[in-house]
Amino acid sequence: KDRAENIRRIAEISKLFLNCGVITLNCFISPSIKIRRIAKEIIGEENFIEVYINASLSTCEARDVKGLYKKAREGIIKDFTGISAPFEAPNKPNLEINTEELSIDKSVQKILDFILPIINEK
Repeated sequence: KDRAENIRRIAEISKLFLNCGVITLNCFISPSIKIRRIAKEIIGEENFIEVYINASLSTCEARDVKGLYKKAREGIIKDFTGISAPFEAPNKPNLEINTEELSIDKSVQKILDFILPIINEK
């Protein structure tokens, strides 16, 4: 429930920015299809682009500089997405970035190449 509320708040704030003409990119863990659907409904389908940053659990753990995955595996952190709480990958994201295959620079470029033409036509 807390995750859904956080995503709802993010979507509401994004909608406020959008109404002022500010393009907003958000990066957050949205663990379920239902939560992402709520965000899309708030922001509006015409302005919502779902980018799935795809990385395996082992890759996420290897990149975890804060040690959160370790704490989750030890039971110190409860309801941690991917460990003790589920994650539902998007069925049909607008764009998927596989960070195990692409560098940070290539990942960013792929996102820009996708988003900038959409912005320019509006």
